[in-house]
Formats: sequence, structure tokens, C-alpha cells
Amino acid sequence: MIEFDEIPDLKTITDGEAEALCARLRSSVVDMVSRTGGHLASNLGVVELTVALHRVFDTGRDRLVFDVGHQCYIHKILTGRGSAMDTLRSFGGISGFPKPKESVHDAFIAGHASNSVSVALGMARARTLLGEDYHVIALIGDGALTGGLAYEGLSNAGLSREPLLVILNDNGMSITKNVGGVAQHLAHQRLKPQYLRFKKGYRKVMSVLPGGKTFYRVTHKVKTAVKETLLPCSMFEDMGFTYLGPVDGNDVRGLTRLLRYAKDISGPVLLHIRTVKGKGYPPAEQNPDAYHGVSKFCVQTGAPLHASGPSYSGAFGAALCELAEKDRRVCAITAAMRDGTGLKQFEAQFPERFFDVGISEGHAVAMAAGMAKQGCVPVFAVYSSFLQRGYDMLIHDVALLGLHVVFGVDRAGLVGEDGETHHGLFDVAYLSTVPGMNLYAPSSFAEVGTMLRHALQEVKGPVALRYPRGGEGSYHGDAGTTPSLITKEGQGVTLVTYGATYPDILAVAERLEGAGCQPEVIKLNRLCPLDLEPVCRSVAKTGRLLVAEEVMAMGSIGEKLCAGLAEAGVPLKAVRLCTTGRDFVPQGTVAQLRRLCGLDSESLYRAAMEVWKHE
Repeated sequence: MIEFDEIPDLKTITDGEAEALCARLRSSVVDMVSRTGGHLASNLGVVELTVALHRVFDTGRDRLVFDVGHQCYIHKILTGRGSAMDTLRSFGGISGFPKPKESVHDAFIAGHASNSVSVALGMARARTLLGEDYHVIALIGDGALTGGLAYEGLSNAGLSREPLLVILNDNGMSITKNVGGVAQHLAHQRLKPQYLRFKKGYRKVMSVLPGGKTFYRVTHKVKTAVKETLLPCSMFEDMGFTYLGPVDGNDVRGLTRLLRYAKDISGPVLLHIRTVKGKGYPPAEQNPDAYHGVSKFCVQTGAPLHASGPSYSGAFGAALCELAEKDRRVCAITAAMRDGTGLKQFEAQFPERFFDVGISEGHAVAMAAGMAKQGCVPVFAVYSSFLQRGYDMLIHDVALLGLHVVFGVDRAGLVGEDGETHHGLFDVAYLSTVPGMNLYAPSSFAEVGTMLRHALQEVKGPVALRYPRGGEGSYHGDAGTTPSLITKEGQGVTLVTYGATYPDILAVAERLEGAGCQPEVIKLNRLCPLDLEPVCRSVAKTGRLLVAEEVMAMGSIGEKLCAGLAEAGVPLKAVRLCTTGRDFVPQGTVAQLRRLCGLDSESLYRAAMEVWKHE
């Protein structure tokens, strides 16, 4: 890894030195990510852009706002964190996303898509209001432009006239149509340094000559008419931006010159660059999707060091394919996460019933509502943390009409190295607030299939299944779809749990029996509406309750159970609600984070013993 003291002064280096630095950085990132895992292809694509940005701007003062944040590794190295990059995405180490707590050079947190322009505009407006002097840059990818929030930000930023630079990193999606060689030539010519200097000088001279302003306006209108006919920039210029591009985003020389020019333009500027995702590492260039997010891999071959095993996502996808074979109304929806949500086989098997809407979760929910209203059975598979973005549509478009939309809530619970922005710890709380919602929590692959069949064929209205990232634990059974059931009878303490925590509670129960306690275990299959009767009956007998769940404390099932017990007049001698707590949970392995939160088997055993022995 390149150390900070090995990085030359980016403000004074030559173009040749900048190119050499880019080559070193690219090699370092490949080597580093091969050992830590992380987002590879996106970072390789922006090496030249990041170096150029740091040649022109001062990120300790100027504000660089990343969208999503997958592409921030080079930025972190250039801002003094190279020596810590071996700790990338590990517990207590460097985050895989921008993080203001980590460095003053990280202007804003990132993890979800499409918000960068809105945030950057807010910073620009604050700068103007407070009379301060710094530049604001938003870096957004073409994928994020599938999200409506991006256009809300662009529209308002263009109207604002605030000095603001938006860099559109186009590395895959065809945003601008191919308009032929003439357009390509003109785009190249209008971005040459000589032209840019002439344009700047011409505007300055015309502003002071008698009649110059009028002459400039006329010639500008003629030029604009020709340009809009031949160049693909009218959408952004109609919004109010000065449009520059498209240009080669992997040319550090040209980018540096263009950024210096854009820096001095008054008002909002959109710089459109085209980059190669995975640039410089052949396996990633040839298959960028596979190298978007990677585990540890062999640099020479590109092969992962550890093969991934069966997963809840895969079990969900397989069960959905089986059910779709028998019901042509069943459709699958994803928001740019086909592989991550286990829908690759569904697309291959039922391409006409598979819909990838891009990074637009709110739209996905609303579209699903429309499909359900007209007789389809749509299934939206989405990560828990991303479904948060569709909450309004859940209420307004799905629940108000009681529409039968099925949600596969993937990555529910702790997800590991991606940290705060990606943990699925809020879904139980927010889904439980939706009238008519049915929420199920399978604890095994077998239960995924059983509960999905029940959701598609027997439940009316909105229904969701929440399941964790990765594989199943030691429990491989199938408890069916009974809302809640006692799986082990006892009198010492009532242990309640659901989903991925169930195997740990079974292990805790076995240890308690060895210590002389006879625990009663209740497995919740359905979390909403909550079936209180078995819990009330059990606690009336034991007087002691422990609830274990991988969610935030606020809005947890444990809170609801305690409220229900109080309403029913069931007395409690001792109670422990084991959750992830009331704070955001950092990055780390799932095992590390469960220990941190007190949700591993050992911690749960100690908590259960305290509840049992409490007088």
C-alpha cells in the first residue's frame, strides 16, 4: 500500500507524474482489496478522476460529496489513510464508505444512492448564507440517476444558480445516445484548453464593450441552437447547468485541465465523464458486475479464496421459481440487485415476468402496487436497509388499498462489513406500523419456502418475509406458519425469539437445562400481527422473560410483548430485552457484532441465567 509520505504534492506534480501515481494507486487497490474484500471495480474506474480532483481542489476545505460511496478508496489513500487501508471494512478499522467521523476530508456519509446532488446543494446554500468561500462537488454515478431523488436534486440545483460542480461518472448505462462522429468531434473540440480559454476571454471582453452584451446573447443563442442539435447535453442545460462533456474519465491530464476550468465557472456545472469500471485489472474489466463487491480473492486469477455456500437469498430465489411455475401471475421485481437477492435464476426462467427497475426502491413499491391492483402477484426482493426508501409507497400505494404485494426483505439484521448504512435493523419497527401488514421471519431455508408459499397463496394484503444475509445456522427444521409456538416446554424462564437468532436460543436452552433450569422456548414465525397468547400463557407460568432479536431496541418485538403482557395483567419478576441497542452498529464480521451487541450464544446464556436467578 502507498504510504502518505510517498504521495507527492498533488498541486505541483507534472502530468507524467500524475499518470505514474495513478498506475501505482491502481495496483495498490487491487492488492489491498484482494486481502480485505470490498468494492473493487468501481474504485478502479475512478483512479484518474480522484487524482485530478485532488490536484485541483482541497478536500480539507472544499466539500466533495460521494454518491453511494463505493468509489472512495483512492480518496482515502490520498488523504492520509493509506497505512490503515489494510483494516478496510474490519471491526474498528477504516470504513468502506465516506465517514466524517473518520476524516475531515469525508464531507458527508454515503451508503445509499441518489442523494449527493441534494446534499451538495444544501452545502452550497449554507456557504452562501454564511458568507464563506469553498467549492462544493458532487460525484454521482449513472446508476444513481435511476433514482428519482437525483433528478429532484438536479432540478433544484440548476434553478438555484449556486456555484456547484456535479460530476456524472458514466461507467455503464447509456445516458446519452450515440449521435455520430460529428457530435463526438464537436464535443472533443469544445473541451480543448484553447477553446475554453477563448470562451472565457470572449465572455469577459463582450461584457465591457459597448453593445457587447447584446451581441454575446445573440451569438450565444445561435451557438446553443447548433449545439443542442448535435450534442447530447440539452437535458442538463435545460435544468440550468453548464454542461461539459462527455469526456474520457480515465485521462488524468485532460480531467485536471477541465476541472480547473469548471472550478472558475459561476453557477451550477455538470461535468459528464465516461470511465471504464474495473479499469486496469482484466478480470474486473471483463466482468465488472462480478467485481463490484468482492470477498478476498487471488490477484493472479481473480478467483475468490473462499467459495460462498448456500444462502437465504438463494433459498428465496429457488422457492420463488418453484411457485412461479405454478402461477403465471407471480412476478419478481428487483432494484438493481438481481444477483444479491437471489433472482438470477428467476430472470433466466421467466424473463417476461422479471423486472429490474434500477436504484429506485420507491418506484418499485409503487409499480408493484399497480401490478397487484390489476391481478398480478408481485414479489419485490430488496435489502432491508434499502426498503426504508419505499416506506411512503408501502403505506400510500400498497396498504391503503390492502393490495397483495409480497416483500422479500433480504439482509435483515446485521450484515457485517458494510456497517451502519447497510445493517437491516429497522424493518421490524417500520413494517409493524403499516396497517394490514403480515410479517414473517423464517429461521431456516426450509421455512423460507414454506412461508413464501403461504405468503403468495394464503395471505391477503401486504406481506413480508425477513431473512438474514448468508447461510442458515444449526437449525434446519420447518416450524410451519403457525404465528407463534412453544418448541420447548419448561417452567424456569420464557425465551422468545425468531429468525436467525433461533438456533442460538436453542443452544442457550440446552445449557440452561444443564445448569438446572427448565426453560420454555417460544418461536415467533409471524411478527406482525403479533400472537401474544402463547407468550402470556408462558410468562404467567415462569414469571421471567428474555426476548432475543437482531433489531434496534426502538420498536422491537420485545417492547411490544412487554406492552401486551402489561395490558393483559401478567406480572413479570424479571425481564431482559436483548437487541442491538439504541445506537447505530459499526462495521465488523457478523460474529463480532453479535458479541458486541450481546446477541451471541455466550452473552445470551449469561443474560438468561441472570433473568432466571433474579429474585
